[in-house]
Amino acid sequence: MKNPNTYTKQVIDHFMNPRNNGEIKDPDAIGEIGNPICGDVMKIYLKIGKNKSGKDFIKDIKFQTMGCAAAISTSSMITELVKGKTIIEAKKISNKDVAASLKGLPPIKMHCSNLAADTLKRAIQNWEKKQSN
Repeated sequence: MKNPNTYTKQVIDHFMNPRNNGEIKDPDAIGEIGNPICGDVMKIYLKIGKNKSGKDFIKDIKFQTMGCAAAISTSSMITELVKGKTIIEAKKISNKDVAASLKGLPPIKMHCSNLAADTLKRAIQNWEKKQSN
């Protein structure tokens, strides 16, 4: 029986080889959230473009995360899940989608998937606010 507190191969891979790590110069939006309980801090940068249908989509996404292996892995995974998606599609990505894509997280680390989903939502809200001004 697998120990529920161990990391999956996918979590370890995204921790050791994070995708889309870094900063976007002159981003269209930034979302940042910190968790005061565990000390993790995530920042997501977005570049938004128009697809062939004229819909807004995530042209580029990068993250900077200070935190544990699960925090870095969930940040990396959420960027993979939403890159190229429309804003409407990206808004539907949940913490459960992130955790499932990583083939699970230890129960004590599920809050990291919440942090990743919430940081993405904050970045999208930041972009939407700029559009309405």
